[in-house]
Amino acid sequence: MIMCKEATRLMSLRIEQPLTFQQKTQLAIHLSMCGACRRCDKQFRFLHDSFNRHPSQLGDTNKK
Repeated sequence: MIMCKEATRLMSLRIEQPLTFQQKTQLAIHLSMCGACRRCDKQFRFLHDSFNRHPSQLGDTNKK
């Protein structure tokens, strides 16, 4: 079984590229048993979805 650090890495990686079957399985098993990582996964998904929904509002943060 993977540890929380590896689960977090896989959650982040999953946003950028598809996971392998083994990675998906390991992450699913870990998430089924770890409430803290389920909350982290929910936050990752929320941030990713929010970013994709409102990209025009991000703009250049250096503007004054």
